[in-house]
Amino acid sequence: MIPDQAGPATPGAADKFDDEKYPAYTMGRAADMLGTTQGFLRSLDEAGLITPQRSAGGHRRYSRQQLRLAARVRELVDQGTAIDAACRIVSLEDQLHEAQRLNIQLRPHD
Repeated sequence: MIPDQAGPATPGAADKFDDEKYPAYTMGRAADMLGTTQGFLRSLDEAGLITPQRSAGGHRRYSRQQLRLAARVRELVDQGTAIDAACRIVSLEDQLHEAQRLNIQLRPHD
């Protein structure tokens, strides 16, 4: 979201540029960026991997974080993995990385 020329940006507007979770992308734009179809993105929603936010008109909106997940799934699907399995793999990889991060954080420091 770019502030208009007539006035200053609203407080916090600049923060949205750096917010990985801000739903800045429409379904069409997200599909274009990923080089995939809108149906592929809908299937990720149906599989429960990505739950896009909805605009006031009910249209799906995606964040950069969600698009990175979708790109990882697409990579696996392009290698021949079924979409449900690819979603599960990506989900489990993320859980493993988070568990490893917590494990390191909770280790006693010598």
